[in-house]
Amino acid sequence: MSAPTLQRRLGLVQATALNMIDMVGIGPFVTLPLVMGFMGPNFLLAWLVGAALASVDGLIWSELGAAYPEAGGSYRFLKLAYGEQKWGRYMSFLYVWQTLIQSPLVLASGAIGFAQYFGYLVPMTEWWQPKAVAGTVVLLLIILLYRRIEDIGRLGVALWVGVLSLMGWLIFGGVTHPNHHVDILPAGGFSALPGLLVSAAMGQAAVKTIYSYLGYYNVCHLGAEIKGPEKVIPRSIFLSILGIAALYLLLNWSVGTVIGWQEVQGWQASAGDKSQFIISVFMERLYGPTAATVATAMVLLVAFASLFAVLLGYSRIPYAAAADGEFLPVFGKLHPTKQFPYISLLLLGGVGFVFSLLFRLGEVISAILAMRILVQFVGQAVGLMLLRKRRGTSALPFKMPLYPLPVIVAIIVWLFVFVGIAPAEVTWGGVHFKLYFQLAALGMMALGTAAFLLWSRSLKRWPFAQ
Repeated sequence: MSAPTLQRRLGLVQATALNMIDMVGIGPFVTLPLVMGFMGPNFLLAWLVGAALASVDGLIWSELGAAYPEAGGSYRFLKLAYGEQKWGRYMSFLYVWQTLIQSPLVLASGAIGFAQYFGYLVPMTEWWQPKAVAGTVVLLLIILLYRRIEDIGRLGVALWVGVLSLMGWLIFGGVTHPNHHVDILPAGGFSALPGLLVSAAMGQAAVKTIYSYLGYYNVCHLGAEIKGPEKVIPRSIFLSILGIAALYLLLNWSVGTVIGWQEVQGWQASAGDKSQFIISVFMERLYGPTAATVATAMVLLVAFASLFAVLLGYSRIPYAAAADGEFLPVFGKLHPTKQFPYISLLLLGGVGFVFSLLFRLGEVISAILAMRILVQFVGQAVGLMLLRKRRGTSALPFKMPLYPLPVIVAIIVWLFVFVGIAPAEVTWGGVHFKLYFQLAALGMMALGTAAFLLWSRSLKRWPFAQ
């Protein structure tokens, strides 16, 4: 009996739906007030910056995803770009190593945000109650994903409808009840843009908006399960980015016309910060407590849908590496009847469960970006240029326009975001210190390097090949 293999059963609608519900998790609802707090009247500009970076980076993902539609996404791209026998093994190993930490962090961030909004419906006064809610969410996700991919595709489309319904309702409320004027450009016009774009406030706000856009590449992780990937992958990426950018801008404009940024900053300066439930307060102000309760429940549905897509995509990465002989063989196992990487799903879900009990939302968001930028985003952008130089472009199903300008811009902006991630104030064992996420990311890379060397030595492969 032949071993089970991944099947190409996801079309454009399903791929786009899974991308979009990955992007619209709890992110825009918890980061919206934070961006207002950083940027004041210029908060919409930060969302435009996030959309611009996602679009430029989306060109890189589209070209790689269309040319190499295999399970694992960045794992496969990095290995091909840097050489399958030497440095490509190292870069792809580092990516999988970080995935074992950063993908559970993504899962934990959504679960923690879910628990935060759940507190509007059910007040939680004990310290353990939000953690219990977050942990339960992760366990339920694992149970729902323990099934065949075509069932997941249909469920993903149904959750996508819920996402669009909520966003449409919120946008309609703001359009029909405007009380405040919201500017897209700063008060000084175009002349004020350069200084604002490189300001410290923009750096902090951009970290939050970019986090909310992450997920436009989820389809690449499912490359081996996409029908007609050379066309479907680029189309789904840009349909996702353009659609979500429009929804985010309209959502922020709508909320900003009802609840002014000055009021939000006032909340954040007070003891009882209502900004953490800004969508609930927004709906309560427009339609009353019952509507606010329904909207909050829909926010929770959207957050859950996003985590569903996140865990689905990331569970394929350790599987791809193990199936390729570059990671622990146990991760390469598919379920004998349902044909999905169940070991990978259970491990990432289990680590996400632990993280959801340990960390705070702001710390998790910063850690996610710090860990991803150097290896995945910057490493992948450089890798694309190496692939083009080595293999040419004649066989590429999708070629980005204006090459290499988008790649150069993406690298510069990702490095700017990396440097701009602010440290967290941490108290541990009575000792107070600042946690620099950039150093933590470099430390994880160092540990990954040591693990790679030990693994390679045990296999007698490069750089220990005889």
